[in-house]
Amino acid sequence: MIHPTAIVSPLAKIGERVRIGPYCIIGPGVELGDECVLHSHVILDGPSKIGKNNEFFPFAAIGGKTQDLKYIGEPTFLEIGDHNVFRENTTVHRSTHGEIPTRIGSNNLFLCYSHVAHDCQIGNHIILSNSVGIAGHVTIEDHAIVSGVSAVHQFCRIGKHSIIGGCAKVVQDVPPFMIVDGNPASTRGINLIGLQRRLFAEEDIRALKTAYKKLFLKKDGNLSNSLSSLKAMHEASIPQVAELIHFIEGSKRGVTR
Repeated sequence: MIHPTAIVSPLAKIGERVRIGPYCIIGPGVELGDECVLHSHVILDGPSKIGKNNEFFPFAAIGGKTQDLKYIGEPTFLEIGDHNVFRENTTVHRSTHGEIPTRIGSNNLFLCYSHVAHDCQIGNHIILSNSVGIAGHVTIEDHAIVSGVSAVHQFCRIGKHSIIGGCAKVVQDVPPFMIVDGNPASTRGINLIGLQRRLFAEEDIRALKTAYKKLFLKKDGNLSNSLSSLKAMHEASIPQVAELIHFIEGSKRGVTR
């Protein structure tokens, strides 16, 4: 199931029932899992370990060398899980250092021209829309959505079940369960529709609304005081609110407010 115009390195490992279309190039050090599909003109470089049932559309370039100028030439790595879709012209780069690979989980959708830079840690069930740019060392947690033509600064964290609006400029951490939009980005409210689609309980949604008002609508601007006040409330015992508090307390770049 390999097209005669494709070039596959003898040092690559190809799983069972893999379809490799015209003019694809698979380099040495690539491990490609079972039932993956490469439509045409796809480049996979390594060392990269790619799971099963991943689909790559034309001109996707996956596993290329980091663009980080600190890279000194050592072997670096990319790991990709299962059931991901990489649409046309997507790019994913390997890590800068050998200790920790760039990682992508499973069941993600990367739309056209989206870019995942070196050392990113991408979770599961995530959508990067068209022309999204994710800089190096960014962490994106499960079920997050980044809308089209948005850019995320290096070392930022994107919390679970959050959504970033189109054309947003994200330079600080995006809190989980929230909507962030604008240039520069600000937190606009909870991701109500996303949470309802994920069948969150109404009690949990109400608690997150209260937490949003306490943390992001107060005019005194003192996040530490707002956190202390929220932690004394009943809502802090709700698991999702506890996760929100933990995420904010662990922020190094500051949180989008």
